[in-house]
Amino acid sequence: MLNIHWVDIVIVIISVVFTLGAGFYFANRQKSSDQYFSGSKTIPAWAIGVSIFATLISSVTFLAYPAAAYKSNWILLVQGLMVPIVLVGLIWVIVPLFRKVIRLSTYEYFERRFSPFARMYSSVAFILTHFSKMGTVLYLVSLALATLTGIDVTTFILCLTGIIIVLTLLGGMEAVIWMDVIQGFLLISGGLLCIGVLLFNSEGGAGFMLNEAVSMKKIDFGPYDFSFSELTFWVLVINGAFYALQKYGTDQTIVQRYLAAKNDKDAKKAAYIGVLASVPVWALFMLIGSLLFVFYNSGGAVLPEGMTSDQVFTYFIGTELPIGAVGLVLAALIAAAVSSLDSDMNCLAAIGVEDFYQRFNPNCNDKQRLVVGRLLVFFAGVSMAGVALLYAAWSGQGVLGVVFKLYAIFSAGIVGVFLLGLFSRRANKQGLHIGIAVCVAFTGYAILTTTKIGDSLILDLGKYNFPHHKYMLGVYSHLIVLVVGYFASFLFKSEKVKEELTIYGYFKLKEKKQI
Repeated sequence: MLNIHWVDIVIVIISVVFTLGAGFYFANRQKSSDQYFSGSKTIPAWAIGVSIFATLISSVTFLAYPAAAYKSNWILLVQGLMVPIVLVGLIWVIVPLFRKVIRLSTYEYFERRFSPFARMYSSVAFILTHFSKMGTVLYLVSLALATLTGIDVTTFILCLTGIIIVLTLLGGMEAVIWMDVIQGFLLISGGLLCIGVLLFNSEGGAGFMLNEAVSMKKIDFGPYDFSFSELTFWVLVINGAFYALQKYGTDQTIVQRYLAAKNDKDAKKAAYIGVLASVPVWALFMLIGSLLFVFYNSGGAVLPEGMTSDQVFTYFIGTELPIGAVGLVLAALIAAAVSSLDSDMNCLAAIGVEDFYQRFNPNCNDKQRLVVGRLLVFFAGVSMAGVALLYAAWSGQGVLGVVFKLYAIFSAGIVGVFLLGLFSRRANKQGLHIGIAVCVAFTGYAILTTTKIGDSLILDLGKYNFPHHKYMLGVYSHLIVLVVGYFASFLFKSEKVKEELTIYGYFKLKEKKQI
C-alpha cells in the first residue's frame, strides 16, 4: 500500500461523479434503439475519431505497455505500427461498404455475403472474446488501484462495474462517445505528465534519460531474426497486419462508430483520426516504460526487492508524482478502463439485440429493442464483473494466457471470412463452412499441443506439436479460412453475389455514383 493524499482522492472522486453525471445527462435523449446504439447519427467526426482511439487505448495499454518496455523493448509496438500501414487505403472501401450494407451489426455483412451460420459464428466469437477481454481490463485496473490504496481488489471491481453500467445503461452510445472524448484527453494528459516527471525531474535531465534508454536498447524493435518460433519483429509485422484488419474490418466496437457518423465522409474522417491518434499514444506509454528502466537502473531511485515489471509503473505513480498529479494519473487510469469497457458493453448489447433477439422476434417493436438492449448492457456488466472476480480468485495467474486461448478458440478465422467475402466473387457459403471447420480443427490441435496442465501437455505429439509462437496461431487461422474456403468453393455451384458486397462491386457502384 502507498500513501495517497486526500487531494488525489478528491480528484478521482470528481472524475467518477462527472462520469456518472454524463450517464444521467444523456439518459433523456435515448428515445429509440437507433439513438441508443448509434447516437442518431448526429455526432461530429472528430468526436467519433477520438472515441475510436480511446476505445483502443484501454487500461491494458496504460499498464501493460510500460511493463513490456521496462522488461524488454518496444517490440510489442510493431503490431500497432502496422495499423496505419495496412488501413490507409482500405478505410476508403471498408467504411462506406459497411454503412451501405448493414443496419447495426457488423456480422450482418457475413450473412448477406455468405449465410446465417457465418453471421452466428462471428457474433458468438465477438461475444465470447470480448467478455474475456472485459474481465481482464477490469481486473487489471482494479488490481492497480488496490495496490496503490490498500483497498481490496474486489471492492474496486464492484465499484467500477457499477459506474460503467450506469454510464452505458442510461446514456447509450452518445454518452459513450462523448465520455470517450474527455477520457481520451485525460489519458493523454496522464501519460504526458509521467513523461514530464521522468525526463525533467531526474538526475541528468531529458538528454541523459533518452540517451541512456537508447544505449540500453530500451527503444528498439528487435530481435529481427526471421523466425516464427520466437517473438520477433517479423512475427509482429504479420500479426499486426491481421490485427488491423480484424479491428477495423470485423470488430463491432469500431464498425458501430462508423454508423454513428452523419455521412460516409465523416465516417472515413473519424476512422483516420482513430488510426493515426492511436500509434503516438501507444508509443507514449512504451516510452514511459523505457524511461522507468533508466530511472530505476542508473544509480538513482531504487525499487523494493522482488518487484516485478508489471508493478513498476504503479509504484512510480504512488512514490514519485507530486500531490494532485497522482490523482490525475489515477483518474486517467480509470478513464482508460471506462472508455474501453463502456464501448464493449454497448456493442455487446447491440449484437445481442440485432443478431439474436431480432432474429427470434422479428415482429418486435423499437421500444422492445431498446428495453432488451438496456437489459443486455446490465447483463454484460454483471458478466464482466464475474470474469474479473474469477481472475481475482485465481490471484491473476495466467490471465493473459487464458485470454489468448479463449481468443484463439472462439475467434479463429474471422478476418479470413471478411477477406474471402470482400475480395472473392467466386467464394460461396459451402466453401466458407468447410474453411471454418478446418480452421476450428487446426486451432484445437494447436491449443492442445501447446497448453500444459501441470508439467505435461494436454496432447503431446512430439515433433508434430504446434511449433510456432502463439501470436502466429491467429494468423494461420485466418489464412486457413481464406485459402481453404476459396478453393473449397470450386467444389460447389457458383452463386450470384450482390455488387455492393465485394470490393469489385464497390468500385463499379462508385463509378456509377451509387455509393
